[in-house]
Amino acid sequence: MTTNQIDTMNTNSPVQQIIKQVISSWVGQSKVVTDLFTLYEDNHYQNEVAPGRNRGVYLLGHLISASDGMIPLLGFGERLYPEFVQLFSSNPDRSFELPSVEELKEKWTNLNKLLSDNFDKMQAEDWLDRHTNVSPEDFAVQPERNKLSILLGRTNHISYHSGQLIFLKKKEVLPL
Repeated sequence: MTTNQIDTMNTNSPVQQIIKQVISSWVGQSKVVTDLFTLYEDNHYQNEVAPGRNRGVYLLGHLISASDGMIPLLGFGERLYPEFVQLFSSNPDRSFELPSVEELKEKWTNLNKLLSDNFDKMQAEDWLDRHTNVSPEDFAVQPERNKLSILLGRTNHISYHSGQLIFLKKKEVLPL
């Protein structure tokens, strides 16, 4: 969902206002990652975010895998990149050959467009409906296990890893 689309969403009810805020946060956090991966040449993202930690390129693949999981959870269809589950959600960095940064950035862009396009079609009641990993019986007892909770969780996940990715920024040497 674009910022303009968020702004035009009918925000008469408190529920609609909250949903608008959550979507806006997801858009913002996704943009942070996108922007971080446009700062430098692709080879820069082979660096670790900290000594002995994951490389930037691995974290981008991991974020794609996690965000891609929203597609089936929210009822939008099948994952775009099911092979990423095994690669980036079950294996540590350096245990397999990574796709190129260019390929990952393209997948990140395509995935976010698909998610955004589907978010645009959702009404408030859709966000408050159960996600596909919860049974109707469990949802009756725990209505907070809804689609909005999935978006909140994924937004927090993106935020956490963008906090790591920020360490890839080149240090500016200040003159003495």
